[in-house]
Amino acid sequence: MDIQQLPGTANQLGATWDGKGTNFALFSENATKVELCLFTKRGKETRYPLGEVYNFVWHGYFPGIEPGQRYGFRVHGPFEPENGHRFNPNKLLIDPYALAIAGDVVSGQPTFGYDWLTEAEDLGYNKDNSARSIPKCVVVDKTFDWEGDQHLRTPWNATVIYEIHVKGFTRLHPKVPRRLQGTYAGLAHPAAIKHLKSLGITAVELMPVHHFHAQPGYLASKGLRNYWGYDSLNYFAPYSGYSAAGTAGEQVKEFKSMVKSLHAAGIEVILDVVYNHTGEGNHMGPTLSFRGIDNAAYYRLVEGNGRYYMDYTGCGNSLRMSHPQVLKLIMDSLRYWVQEMHVDGFRFDLASALARELFEVGTLATFFDIIHQDPVLSKVKLIAEPWDVGDGGYQVGKFPLLWSEWNGQYRDTVRDFWRGEDSTLGEFALRFTGSSDLYEHTGRRPHASINFITAHDGFTLRDLVSYNDKHNEANGEDNRDGEDHNRAWNCGAEGETDDAEILDLRARQQRNMLATLILSQGVPMLVAGDEMGRSQSGNNNTYCHDNELSWINWDLSETNKSLLRYSQKLIQLLHDHPVLRRRHWFYGREIHGSGIRDIGWFNVKGEIMRDEWDAGFVKTLTIFLNGEEIATPSHTGEQVLDDSFLLMFNAHYDALSFALPEEVSDRRWRLLIDTKSEGFVKRSKNYVKDDQVVVAARSLVVLQGFF
Repeated sequence: MDIQQLPGTANQLGATWDGKGTNFALFSENATKVELCLFTKRGKETRYPLGEVYNFVWHGYFPGIEPGQRYGFRVHGPFEPENGHRFNPNKLLIDPYALAIAGDVVSGQPTFGYDWLTEAEDLGYNKDNSARSIPKCVVVDKTFDWEGDQHLRTPWNATVIYEIHVKGFTRLHPKVPRRLQGTYAGLAHPAAIKHLKSLGITAVELMPVHHFHAQPGYLASKGLRNYWGYDSLNYFAPYSGYSAAGTAGEQVKEFKSMVKSLHAAGIEVILDVVYNHTGEGNHMGPTLSFRGIDNAAYYRLVEGNGRYYMDYTGCGNSLRMSHPQVLKLIMDSLRYWVQEMHVDGFRFDLASALARELFEVGTLATFFDIIHQDPVLSKVKLIAEPWDVGDGGYQVGKFPLLWSEWNGQYRDTVRDFWRGEDSTLGEFALRFTGSSDLYEHTGRRPHASINFITAHDGFTLRDLVSYNDKHNEANGEDNRDGEDHNRAWNCGAEGETDDAEILDLRARQQRNMLATLILSQGVPMLVAGDEMGRSQSGNNNTYCHDNELSWINWDLSETNKSLLRYSQKLIQLLHDHPVLRRRHWFYGREIHGSGIRDIGWFNVKGEIMRDEWDAGFVKTLTIFLNGEEIATPSHTGEQVLDDSFLLMFNAHYDALSFALPEEVSDRRWRLLIDTKSEGFVKRSKNYVKDDQVVVAARSLVVLQGFF
């Protein structure tokens, strides 16, 4: 393959096709030579040294190179692990800016820069050519007819998030054609969208879709795969394994088509992104991309011994956020997904690691400052997982303006309350009303709290009420992996049971927690399948199971169909009533002059809560939400009026009679939800002054007020 090379430009990293040819550009601060490697469809490789270097960017323009061309890089330089340099031109490297990647890494000796059979461990130099083991980057034509598609910009207070795995959601869906199951096109299929719409979802939060290391050696040896995808190898290319169209660049258009279809249905797309570490692991890991391009520039290395990596993620390495090129890479990636792929926001995995410029976490770190002033990114939804595994990494409530956070304290409090642990009602009340103690002082509103009870990492909702302990034996690590302290309760039997009373209690507990989640102030996040009783057989760490254990089973029992109907009605209730999704905090006082406050707190006797707040043994609470006292006007300046609600929580092991509070006895109250049965009552009962409301053991009752 004899191709002319022109100087090209350093301004655009990656492979940029302009209609006549392609410009290739790669950053490497410490390289001595960079070779572009072009591959035919049969795998024949031709190497072209890039002849131009400007600001450490190696570049060249190649006329006639078109979309579909496969390529990679080989980078020359010192192999000095003790000094942080691991250059090895025998290793084909993935372009960090590639827009598409074809296939997966084939784990084995050729992908490692050192000889893993020597006693010197990672210090030995390996000469095996890794080209056959490395997926090839693909030149892409970015043009796409969006047909007027725009970002939806759904208001935070109207947002309901659904955490979802692209493959697992439709892999077993009977109404999605087999060739589309488990793909971007499958998620865009009318049958998949119908479920999302019927549930009332406004945003899907996709687990990682950046191209990742799908089968590292330690999993391959067990016959397992990296199912979750939290080991990114590139931050621009959508993972080709989720594409029905193929791997030669078509996955980019397929992803865009998915976003367009979801937007047409009124559903936003949020990406779970992993900018804190990569899939190359620690010093014993393979050389796949960043390590071979410029290890010392891209990674946080131990000061004084560059052989080793600082690891704030528990995954072997941490990206060097203090390096300008790393910041540029991440910002370019984020803007690309917003502007070119039309996604609506991001959830940042282990976001505390991104704030580490030295060792301590700082909420005013450069990364957050850049995001704050960026004219594109400052307008999308930004969600932090506010912790990492390093010292001081737990930062719930400490992120800056513009950011919402996965509220781990909400999860823990709600789990403890409903399993009957001795904990304070004051804590529960704060979490239910949006966690003002965590977010108000930073100038943020209730939507800063992303409320969740379960997530991909941990038990499903059904397993949370069916197991006391994790059961991860199928992971091949002797049940040592996964969280040990789950705040779970099996309701009397570990795992599957035929005991009708236990099954009834488990169903009730699921209804209790779903109602608490949806009716709390803040932004609710459901995990796909929780609304219909999905189980992982007690496995709380299914990261390595690309099989039926992780995929959603759409063959529902009558019990799970009932739970789905209940979930649909709950979310519809949320959408119908602004008092359940306020934009501002409760004041706890009269606002518009109805004579009673915007929120009220009462004990089982109907009296205003006073000394009971800090008594751990108290497990009952009535919350009054006043629809006539919503402080925030509509967008046209009109007062927002809504129905009022009484929520009666009983986490006690006995049924209790709740008195109606004297303050709201001037109206009648219609029974709307009683979680002791199927949830929403079919034959409504009305309550008036002096009536007692019997709330079953471990149940929640919701009353709707009217005059």
